[in-house]
Amino acid sequence: MTTLHLTAEEKAILAGEEGPGRQRAMEIVAALGWIYNAERLLPIVHAHIAGVSYKNLGEAGLAFLSQWADEGARVTVPTSLNPMGMEEARWQEIGFDPEFALPQLRTVDVFRRMGITPTLSCTPYLFTAQMPRPGDHLAWSESSAVVFANSVLAARSNREGGPSALAAAIIGRTAAYGLHLEAGRRANWIVDVEVPLHSVADFGALGYMVGKAVGNGIPYFRDLAPWLSPLPARDRLADGGPAIDRLKAMGAALAAYGAVPLYHIANYTPEAIAKGETLIVPDAHTLRVEHLAPAIAAMDANPEVTQIDLVTIGCPHASLHELSLVADFVGGKSLRTKLWVTTGRITRQRGLEAGYVQRIEAAGGLVVADTCAVVAPLRSLHIHTMATNAGKMACYAPAHSGVKMRFGTLEQCLEAAVTGAWAADTAATH
Repeated sequence: MTTLHLTAEEKAILAGEEGPGRQRAMEIVAALGWIYNAERLLPIVHAHIAGVSYKNLGEAGLAFLSQWADEGARVTVPTSLNPMGMEEARWQEIGFDPEFALPQLRTVDVFRRMGITPTLSCTPYLFTAQMPRPGDHLAWSESSAVVFANSVLAARSNREGGPSALAAAIIGRTAAYGLHLEAGRRANWIVDVEVPLHSVADFGALGYMVGKAVGNGIPYFRDLAPWLSPLPARDRLADGGPAIDRLKAMGAALAAYGAVPLYHIANYTPEAIAKGETLIVPDAHTLRVEHLAPAIAAMDANPEVTQIDLVTIGCPHASLHELSLVADFVGGKSLRTKLWVTTGRITRQRGLEAGYVQRIEAAGGLVVADTCAVVAPLRSLHIHTMATNAGKMACYAPAHSGVKMRFGTLEQCLEAAVTGAWAADTAATH
């Protein structure tokens, strides 16, 4: 059994010499190191904290965070926050109940006390200043962000829980195990995709098929690159684009329907370009994906539903490119049902500067920052049926919010927003 070796400074933190807030954080990080047989702790350059919505935290979770902040806990590396249950600036306008909103605001204030930037987005990689570089060690706790950072950016993060990511942010370290090590990043599944992929929804459906099959494995896609445009230059990644939008949708579905933390795409993702099939372990399993019908049937869960209460785009949060697509579709039209395009406040500001937000909202839609329909209290807004092009949303919203779900392409969803109904002849077939 591996022994976890702590430095003198780390031992002092664990002994409480730097205060109870840092001691609690070191206890969590060290415990994970012992459990996973890590030899040492590693410095991290960034942390991302999930578990922000009061819908999920409740009063017990808020009390835990408040106590930790009272103990003097403060982050020591740049740290961002996942979405909460509402938009901070417009919760009253949108119709959220003060009984939910006020404790939600207290929750975000606790994170601010700890020195955390309230980005309130599940796509921290779309913020240029926080975009990880290859080989950077992170402590991220949003599963869709973890898989994107590991796969597309070649950074390194395990699938942290909210408390463990916060603990790592406070002491600036995480345990050296799993995906932080070369051995933990090798693929144990080879995936051959033998079906055309034309949309973000198709990539979400592919994520369903592969996630269900491989669980927490690491897939190596041998032939996915032809369905992807080239990745943009690093300084343009924050805009999104066809490849970024498809990859973030696929990764989110891989992580939601399975527990995939990393994938490789032959001749495309950074580590696969550098190392090729040497990334594959000798006894890897093989999976052939010949059709998407089982995934589409599962995600388009309620084909009997035609009247749509809410169309939601942006799970993971919409990129600037996706805002432009929505604006082009609905601009000049008048929507007959609610449309939420959820995104980070930084992306929303860029969308305002480009005029996309104004066009969407002039049609009757909302570009909603800070939140996501998965973690928002939809029942209080009288939303019973939804449509989405996001595989992750189709996975979580029915269970979390009790809604009935239609799943399809972006165009199918936006047409439902314009008409108020899911057309009988636009079932999600690809």
